[in-house]
Amino acid sequence: MKLLLLLLAVGLLAWGCREMADRAFIYFPERELTGTPARLGLAYRDVWFQAEDGARLHGWLVPGARPTTLLWCHGNAGNISHRLDNIREIHDRLGIGVFIFDYRGYGRSDGSPTEPGLYLDARAAREALVQRLGVPPERIVYFGRSLGATVALDLALAHPPPGLILESPFLSVRAMANRTVPGSGFLFKSRFDSLTRIGRLRTPLLILHGDADEVVPYEHGRRLWETAPERKAFYTIAGARHNDTYLVGGSEYWDAWRKFLDALEP
Repeated sequence: MKLLLLLLAVGLLAWGCREMADRAFIYFPERELTGTPARLGLAYRDVWFQAEDGARLHGWLVPGARPTTLLWCHGNAGNISHRLDNIREIHDRLGIGVFIFDYRGYGRSDGSPTEPGLYLDARAAREALVQRLGVPPERIVYFGRSLGATVALDLALAHPPPGLILESPFLSVRAMANRTVPGSGFLFKSRFDSLTRIGRLRTPLLILHGDADEVVPYEHGRRLWETAPERKAFYTIAGARHNDTYLVGGSEYWDAWRKFLDALEP
């Protein structure tokens, strides 16, 4: 009986510390911006906007030669300035515009990150892109990497875009945690559960995943692709790890992007 009560007490304590677990193991924001697109010779615009709950958010719009604009939901670490090289590659190789924003608690954006908050931030970013910056919804393609893949998927279910691109996506926080320490998934309040949601997607989908990903198993991307309804495509980035996909992928990687984007043209 005493052992049972002890286990119950430990379980309740762990349940009450779920927000602490989220902050310690999911979100790794950095406040200081290490540069701007101008450092790479790219024209850009600072964009400030507000989420539904009042959080003030910051992003960059880098215009492109083509009418398509990529709405980018980034991963769980750093801030938008840590994606500068990737922004330049997308801009130069594909000719599309890029709108990348920082979630609450990242970079210059106010607040602290939470799962519901990140979903609100993405919806506010889309609204700013459409209402303030004048980009037609039919010209906005969503892109999410890693944690941002779940954020982009949530946005696609709420406001379907012409296309959705997910790179290195995971099934859920619990699946990731249980893979590391079996049974530890319940400790996290955030779920970021893409697996139970992706079956409701009604948008053309491209998933890209490195087969040497040391953070998110390649099998997570494959299973999400298998669960998603048509129309969909999957591209294996041979030899790519979690953070070097666009560097390792070479011309074939960008061809996969280009083929998908071209198919979305009216």
